[in-house]
Amino acid sequence: MTSLYIKNMVCPRCITAVGQEFEKLGLHPAKVSLGEVTLEVDHIDKSQLDKLESQLKNLGFELIDNRTARLIELIKNHIIKLIHHTDQVERKYNWSKIISEQLHHDYNYLSSLFSSVEGITLEQYIIHQKIERVKELLFYDELTLSEIANKLGYSSVAHLSVHFKKITGLTPSELKKSKRSSALRNPLDSIG
Repeated sequence: MTSLYIKNMVCPRCITAVGQEFEKLGLHPAKVSLGEVTLEVDHIDKSQLDKLESQLKNLGFELIDNRTARLIELIKNHIIKLIHHTDQVERKYNWSKIISEQLHHDYNYLSSLFSSVEGITLEQYIIHQKIERVKELLFYDELTLSEIANKLGYSSVAHLSVHFKKITGLTPSELKKSKRSSALRNPLDSIG
């Protein structure tokens, strides 16, 4: 078995696109998940790897061969999955426990590593991802602010609004009224 780690996989469509690129090159993945592709072969020849790298780059992805970069990408993918691809973020999430258990490393080590590489703390990254999700939900205009706050694990609309204004410069209501919510949205892989 061979695992390849891929940067910028942030959604189910990314999983599909990456899986298709592997298939096109005759590399049939056993499993494709956010940030990782597992192949049943033990070795990939250099020419296939070069082609794969080129194809992935054309789609905005990147092979990661550095252990630190892989770990950072795993952290990001796990946070994105919990915030953007689940129905509800629990208010009582113990992020440090969840991340350390999922990645099998001490949280202080992961947090320190993340901060030193990304220039932002893990806590700030989580808040930024939540705010990006709030912008998305505001854009769709299907939920009230109270429902959005609850969905993302905020204790109140006021708590959500404080974080939102600190990051965007606007309150959620101001953004919603301005009809600029789509202009202020950011790609998930550029947050940080």
